Amino acid sequence: MKKKLLVTLLAASFAFTMLAGCGKSESAEGQARGETGSAAQDKTEEADRSENGSTQSGAEDGAGSSQADGSEGGEGSGENGSESDADEKTSGGQDKDADQDSAAEGEAGYVIPEVVMPSLEIPDSEAFAFVHDMKIGWNLGNTFDAYSDRTFADELEAEAQWVGVATTREMIDDIREAGFHSIRIPVSWHDHVDENYQISDVWLNRVQEVVDYAYDSGMYVILNIHHDNSEQFMYPSTEYLEQSVSYVTAIWQQLAERFADYDQRMIFEGMNEPRQVGTAWEWWIDPASEDCKDAIACINTINQAFVDTVRATGGNNKNRYLMVPGYDASPDGVLNEGFVFPTDAEGVTDKLILSVHAYTPYKFALQGPGESGSTAEFKASALGSTRDVTYFMDRLYNTFIQNGIPIVIDEFGARDKGQNTQARVDYATYYIAAARARGMTCFWWDNNVFEGDGEIFGIYHRQDRSFPYPEIVEGLMKYAE
Repeated sequence: MKKKLLVTLLAASFAFTMLAGCGKSESAEGQARGETGSAAQDKTEEADRSENGSTQSGAEDGAGSSQADGSEGGEGSGENGSESDADEKTSGGQDKDADQDSAAEGEAGYVIPEVVMPSLEIPDSEAFAFVHDMKIGWNLGNTFDAYSDRTFADELEAEAQWVGVATTREMIDDIREAGFHSIRIPVSWHDHVDENYQISDVWLNRVQEVVDYAYDSGMYVILNIHHDNSEQFMYPSTEYLEQSVSYVTAIWQQLAERFADYDQRMIFEGMNEPRQVGTAWEWWIDPASEDCKDAIACINTINQAFVDTVRATGGNNKNRYLMVPGYDASPDGVLNEGFVFPTDAEGVTDKLILSVHAYTPYKFALQGPGESGSTAEFKASALGSTRDVTYFMDRLYNTFIQNGIPIVIDEFGARDKGQNTQARVDYATYYIAAARARGMTCFWWDNNVFEGDGEIFGIYHRQDRSFPYPEIVEGLMKYAE
């Protein structure tokens, strides 16, 4: 049964000093989404993203599974309708509100909405308590996940090729002091392994150094395999299944051994958005398609191999929290009959977490501002804005949370579409309130991009260590406890 939530918004005005964003001056033009707005054409292949060096502006994997999320709306939440029209029907005065938003931006005054939302029943278990204690997370995006066909004189130059700056302890301290309790460190390993999938010591040592910045500060840390989706390494199809299992288990064998002595705040995420790259269903699934069924079955196998490999290394890894995704890491990727949640080792309970990515509603959160149907408006008081968020979260709650499986949404966000900071504040506040009411913890995708025509998700400027949108951070924190 879908639960209907009552949302009441009370105006609470907070004034903020506006900090000028000074991110990369250009975005990667090649990252522009398809002109047709279809699920397949709105996505570009990951290989295209790597050619722009430090001016890379794609949200990278963050650009990913939301397209599948957008398809959810077609199942009953009204995603395919005009969201701005829906907002007008729900709350009225859209043009006036837009004018007020622009004025607020100029005056650097924003309203952080008060969201009154009943909490749903959450299972009483160690796993749900653990996820709750993670509170709110941030992604170190476009950093160790960067990849390229180029050869660097110094392997460590790869870390800064998309963002233009290497990570420092001071940066991570800034994130912690801003109120983020957790950090996700996406890593692409395939440019740093030999023919036997042995990871370069130089690369692994540097990853561990940055992990330690966060871990030593008391943060929860998620480490993963990120942009390794290719037929050469990990590709969910029967044809490449044996190779995929070999690659994933080889990487996790090494990572599990390297981080074996870290406590439970060190979390392993097996894969990021596993999918059949380059196909018509790269960013959405058709449950009736035999290829999609095959991909889902292969992901089940790889997830289980990941769990078994980590557990077999013993020590703290026997009881470490592990995260697993479905196809694309999208809600639709796990809300289908083919997805099977892995089983844990004998004697181990409540240590597996479902990983989900949801840039929902797609037309607001991710779709390019020049594309048909795109909207820059989101009102926390308008059903036309919020219904897709509550819809997909209710589906996850009913299917997994109620059955004892915890969820972390470790990628979400809303791109800057120009003069829509108030809408993004409303979105951040409402999204976190809705997720926490259902027992989920969320991580904002930050690609350190602040200007240009690409996917602008930055909220922490790494070059000058500033928060250009403190009001968005405030919105994220408001209901994270």
